[in-house]
Amino acid sequence: MRSGMLGIYALRLFVVAAAALACVLPRPGGAHDVPNDVKVHMFVKPAAGKLQVLVRVPLAAMQEVDVPQRGPGYLDLARADAALRTAASLWIADNLDVFEGVARLEKPKLVDARVTLPSDKSFGSFEEALAHLKGPRLPESMELYWNQQLLDVLFEYPIQSDQSRFSIDPRLARLGLQVLTVLRFLPPGGATRAFEFHGNPGLVHLDPSWHQAALRFVVSGFWHILEGTDHLLFILCLVIPFRRFGPLVLVVTAFTVAHSITLISAAFGLGPSGLWFPPLIETLIAVSILYMALENVIGANVQRRWIIAFAFGLVHGFGFSFALQETLQFAGSHLVTSLLSFNVGVELGQLLVLVLLVPLLDFLFRRAIAERIGTIILSVIVAHTAWHWMLERGEQLKKFPLPVLDASALASLMRWLMALMVLAALVWLATVALRRWKERRRT
Repeated sequence: MRSGMLGIYALRLFVVAAAALACVLPRPGGAHDVPNDVKVHMFVKPAAGKLQVLVRVPLAAMQEVDVPQRGPGYLDLARADAALRTAASLWIADNLDVFEGVARLEKPKLVDARVTLPSDKSFGSFEEALAHLKGPRLPESMELYWNQQLLDVLFEYPIQSDQSRFSIDPRLARLGLQVLTVLRFLPPGGATRAFEFHGNPGLVHLDPSWHQAALRFVVSGFWHILEGTDHLLFILCLVIPFRRFGPLVLVVTAFTVAHSITLISAAFGLGPSGLWFPPLIETLIAVSILYMALENVIGANVQRRWIIAFAFGLVHGFGFSFALQETLQFAGSHLVTSLLSFNVGVELGQLLVLVLLVPLLDFLFRRAIAERIGTIILSVIVAHTAWHWMLERGEQLKKFPLPVLDASALASLMRWLMALMVLAALVWLATVALRRWKERRRT
């Protein structure tokens, strides 16, 4: 019995020792580490009967391809052609789905795949990159470490017409831990469209129609409001004291109109561009949540709440615009349509939150806790969270120098002050109209 137990213990000790030895021993030469940061350059150009796709990736991102080597890790250029073509097919072509209209294009023809020095600048333009790929190759006698070079590839897809609408679904995130793709689309006779995205962006319409852009931005706005914790807490503070849809319509409408104004203004470049501005807005968003939560504790009324919601909506609109900075590249020529669609998506998300929150709070205050006590407890919890956000974001804001008040900054400040005065006048007129409407209803 004891000898059997000793045998089991010895077997376990052997397994542990073998595992530790495997961790210590060097890996085989064929296994390549996954690179941390990978930058992919891509040109897409439709021509007569074909779609040319030029791609440049680091050769180190080709993780499971045995690249011929000689000496202390030098690339064997004389024997590398087959391995480079295999790498281009497995890691690039197989991870690119290209569509002409709604039809997926067949597998591309691999025209060329070659090694390029990291100092090469030919991918600055399509013409230079194409000329480089059709030019002479590197001398086979060069001593180049394989994992420090670039791989340039030219694919050609057969197409029906160069006037078609093209889209692409790149799944290149597997090339590295963080993959940035810079894509430039060159439509015939049109301006170059530039895209820049991280990881796998999904289906990218290179020249989207208005309804394609609208659908993408409705979805983006919808998920942005649901994934933004600070915006959700602000809506919660709006809902807690007014759980009837009648008063909430006025408050939410004021918030919607306000954030739409600043969102559209920022998209057209009317907002400040300094590095200090995003952390300032994030800090003010935390302040808005803190204020609304404290007002719930003290006591809020609809007359004042909709004005405050409008004022803070201007701040939140700039926060929404930061989320759009990277997404607007997918709008194509439909900027206004995309902005309005993003707002529609935000409102749909807010509506869903209201539909869920109102009955949930009603149930909580009727069955679990008294309304006033529940309002205070929930608002204090939100205020505590917002207070810490305000301090953390304020610390980030301190790291950026405040803007110098020169002539340009002063002119911009005056424009915004005038706009705020106009908005204040409109709010005052709306308040007067609302008061008179209520008086008529009473009489």
